[in-house]
Amino acid sequence: QVQLVESGGGSVQAGESLRLSCAASGLTSRRNRMGWFRQAPGKEREGLVGIYMYSGFTDYADSVAGRFTISQDNAKNTVSLQMNDLKPEDTAMYYCAAAFGYGDLLRTAEYSFWGQGTQVTVSS
Repeated sequence: QVQLVESGGGSVQAGESLRLSCAASGLTSRRNRMGWFRQAPGKEREGLVGIYMYSGFTDYADSVAGRFTISQDNAKNTVSLQMNDLKPEDTAMYYCAAAFGYGDLLRTAEYSFWGQGTQVTVSS
């Protein structure tokens, strides 16, 4: 059974940084991909960044490229999201997701496993 547990959310001022982490268990395949998504109230869930765990290839959404950085620790089966220069529009529930094999790294429908989410609130 795959389980994903996010941590690191919180409330910050605009311009500050936060680091989210996602610990995965049960990912038995060597060819996994993981991603970070967010969903603000009244909006659809948005793909932010994804990574192929076996190659390190990443894909970023334009909305966060240059401000957010994904990193991986394969030994611990974790991915982290470093978020810099946060803006009020970054306020959302942030989710970690995982899937086996190839797929669109930013497409919600192509991920099979989801964490419970962690709230990020950015005030101006």
